[in-house]
Amino acid sequence: MTEPVLYSFRRCPYAMRARLALLASGTRVQLREVVLKDKPAALLAASPKGTVPVMVLAGGEVIDQSLNIMLKVLRDHDPLMWLPTTEDALARSLNLIARCDGEFKPHLDRYKYPHRFNLIDGLENRAQGAIFLIAINEVLSVQDFLHGPHWGLADAAIAPFVRQFAHTDAVWFSAQPWNGLQGWLQAFEASETFARCMQKMPAWREGDALTWFPAS
Repeated sequence: MTEPVLYSFRRCPYAMRARLALLASGTRVQLREVVLKDKPAALLAASPKGTVPVMVLAGGEVIDQSLNIMLKVLRDHDPLMWLPTTEDALARSLNLIARCDGEFKPHLDRYKYPHRFNLIDGLENRAQGAIFLIAINEVLSVQDFLHGPHWGLADAAIAPFVRQFAHTDAVWFSAQPWNGLQGWLQAFEASETFARCMQKMPAWREGDALTWFPAS
């Protein structure tokens, strides 16, 4: 095995952020699309927690955190300059991503899937999640990207989660006074990079022919 293996699920925002970084870095992987209700033994052997994404490097090293996959491939090759160039800037990006993952994501889950948490609805969590969105809208009202002058690490790490939140109730999201955030998300969803990231892949089974990502 020369190219890494990536276990992925097309609609998972964590897996999406990893695939976005693969595209930006020009990293080619053997992609194994996972059916979450029928996880392959090879995935569980690599990472017993069974979540995606999981990257298995050529030497056998396993990376099973999406942000770590992003940092690994971008530190190896970063032609689009997605990584901040100073320690302070990197710390700011990582702090913003940590807020997304630690503060925003739990509210997103409860807003999108209230029945999983024995909630009547997710409206209170929508209001709590909106606090994070208001904060990043303020940033995007004065600059085009969270990274700064162009799309970068923070944008790619956060956009898949904002997209999921927005699509939970698109009418409500569109009615909010978040022009910066809405324009940023619309540009992401209209991009060629997003289209390539979201290309449909067949579910993987042991013994299947290799599926490459990017496909070309």
